[in-house]
Amino acid sequence: LLFLKLENKTKGKLQKQICQVVLDHFEKQYSTELGDAWSSIREVLTYPSYWQHAVLLNKFSHTADLEDTLCAQGYHPAFRGTLPYLPRSLKCYVSRTPRRFPSQKHQAGKLKEYYLLNAASVLPVLALEVKDGEDVLDLCAAPGGKSVVILQCARPGQFHCNEYDELRSRWLKQTMESFIPHPVFNLITVSNLDGRQIGELKPEFYDKILVDAPCSNDRSWLFSSDIQQATLRLLQRNELSVLQFQLLRSAIKALRPGGSLVYSTCTLSKEENSSVINLILNSCTNVIPVNISEIAKAVSQEFTFHSGTQHHELLVLPEKGRAWGPMYVAKLKKM
Repeated sequence: LLFLKLENKTKGKLQKQICQVVLDHFEKQYSTELGDAWSSIREVLTYPSYWQHAVLLNKFSHTADLEDTLCAQGYHPAFRGTLPYLPRSLKCYVSRTPRRFPSQKHQAGKLKEYYLLNAASVLPVLALEVKDGEDVLDLCAAPGGKSVVILQCARPGQFHCNEYDELRSRWLKQTMESFIPHPVFNLITVSNLDGRQIGELKPEFYDKILVDAPCSNDRSWLFSSDIQQATLRLLQRNELSVLQFQLLRSAIKALRPGGSLVYSTCTLSKEENSSVINLILNSCTNVIPVNISEIAKAVSQEFTFHSGTQHHELLVLPEKGRAWGPMYVAKLKKM
């Protein structure tokens, strides 16, 4: 069978269907790269009933009643304690038990009170450490979640949100309109440029850059409904690391000396994660790795991290009760 039907144990209903060709591919790769950890990761990734959603409060519109409601339902702050960077305006709530807070529909002219996301998606922004007045680029910004997180943390001098794909760029604009008030939104540049060219168009222009790169999104690929498309994706998977390298090279050109860059993906794949960063470090003499291991120590109660990473990178591994990720994060500084 090309698909495995999953039963929802609690409701007795059929859930999403796993694409067997993708699962077989991941099984071969990740059992080698992750060893014994892969079996528990696979269980979480293949059973959406284990998945969790964090609630990111929108500082531009949320009320105190919302926080009271979350706490009454068993939610608690995801980020506390000794994080090197944790603005008071950033409020993200999580629950230990798998549940999904009701989503809010987009309404023109009305701001949403919260954004539902994978809590691990906040980590790249915490690593970037954006401060008020800095010029910031979110190079591959759609659907907009990390851009929203950045604006919960600080008010950049210039904020450029870019998304090359035209359809996803429209999605990005709608997200920003749903969460950001007009006086702030009007200061944001939203574009659909080829990220590989931004370094030439805006050389040494930004203080901070986030490269949340296109990747083989493990969660969504596992549930591909089109078998032919899934097979083609797997055949073309090696091309992703080439694109990721090109995007990073462009971002480094666009970064001012002394500026910082964070690279992130939502895949477990070593080829798209540490291998890409190692290639950059070996080929670009003007960037150095930045130690972000303190982030992992500070949030170890909420997240599970792969132990085989270097001090400038993190890899969040999903497990039951802490089903966040996959999320790879690496930080570089331009000299």
